[in-house]
Amino acid sequence: MSEKTRYYVLKQKAVPEVLLKVVEAKRLLESGKIVSVQDATEAVGISRSSFYKYKDDIFPFHDNAKGRTITMVIQLDDEPGLLSLVLKIVAEYQANILTIHQSIPVNGIASLTLSVEVLAETGDMQQMVDAIEHQQGIHYLKILARE
Repeated sequence: MSEKTRYYVLKQKAVPEVLLKVVEAKRLLESGKIVSVQDATEAVGISRSSFYKYKDDIFPFHDNAKGRTITMVIQLDDEPGLLSLVLKIVAEYQANILTIHQSIPVNGIASLTLSVEVLAETGDMQQMVDAIEHQQGIHYLKILARE
């Protein structure tokens, strides 16, 4: 990966209003109160294009990270030992693996969905994600959800 993903923690007053509305729209959808993106974006007063542009890039911060689940998708080369290396990194950071799903490789690249639980003893999750992302053979890593 050539570009390193960086994360920031901001006070709410420093976050642009459109991003706060994206978070609210996602909350409405996740709660089941609203079932379509169109209705959620209308309810909070943003365009659907703004929602789709930022929906994967902003999440509410939870102080109590313990017991939280992080789900990520990783595209990796179909090479012996690469999945084992990813799992070893997760183990080194003492996160608990909840689910692993690897697709059948297509053109030598597999898609891996990994859900991990953040425990009290878990190390810095950003460092763990960076360590995975910068391994030889990893093409893409994206955090899908934090619960």
